Amino acid sequence: MKTILKSIAIVLGVILLDQLVKGIILLLLTGGLPPLTANAFELIPYPYLLARVTAFFNLVFTWNPGTSFSLFRNLGESAPLIIIILSGVIIGAIGYYLFARSRPGLEKWGLALIVGGASGNLIDRVRFGAVIDFLDFHVANWHWPAFNVADMAITVGVGLLILNWVIVRRKK
Repeated sequence: MKTILKSIAIVLGVILLDQLVKGIILLLLTGGLPPLTANAFELIPYPYLLARVTAFFNLVFTWNPGTSFSLFRNLGESAPLIIIILSGVIIGAIGYYLFARSRPGLEKWGLALIVGGASGNLIDRVRFGAVIDFLDFHVANWHWPAFNVADMAITVGVGLLILNWVIVRRKK
C-alpha cells in the first residue's frame, strides 16, 4: 500500500509541477490563460523568446503539436486526435504495469515519472491541441528541441528503468 501511495504521489507531483510551470509561462505571456479550446496554440505566436539565461540556455515559449522532439508534426488534421488516443492508451498500459506488476524501487519510480510526464503533456494536448515547451538549450545556432518539465520526468523515468534493467541483469 505504501509503494502505491508513493507512486501516486510521484505521478500527481509531476503533473502538478508541469502544469504549474506551464501556467505561469502562459500567465506571463498573456496576462491570463487562452480559451480552453483545441487549437488555442494558434492564438499565441511562437517561438517567443522569454529570456536569455546563459550563453547556452534560453527560456522560450513554443507550442509542439507533434510528439516528443516534434515527431509526427505533419500527420495532418487528424494528428491531435491520433496523438491523444495513442497517448491515453500508452499511459493506461504503463499505469497498469506500474500499479499491478512493477517491483518497488527504481522500476516503480521510473514508471511513475513516465506516467506523470506523459499525463502532463496529454493534459496540454486535450486543452490546447499542442504541448507547451519552454526550455531551450543551444550551442551557437544549434538548438536542442525545446522541452518542458513533463519531458524531463519522462527522460529521467526512462533512465531509471535502464539503470534498473542493468542492475537486475548484473545480479543474475
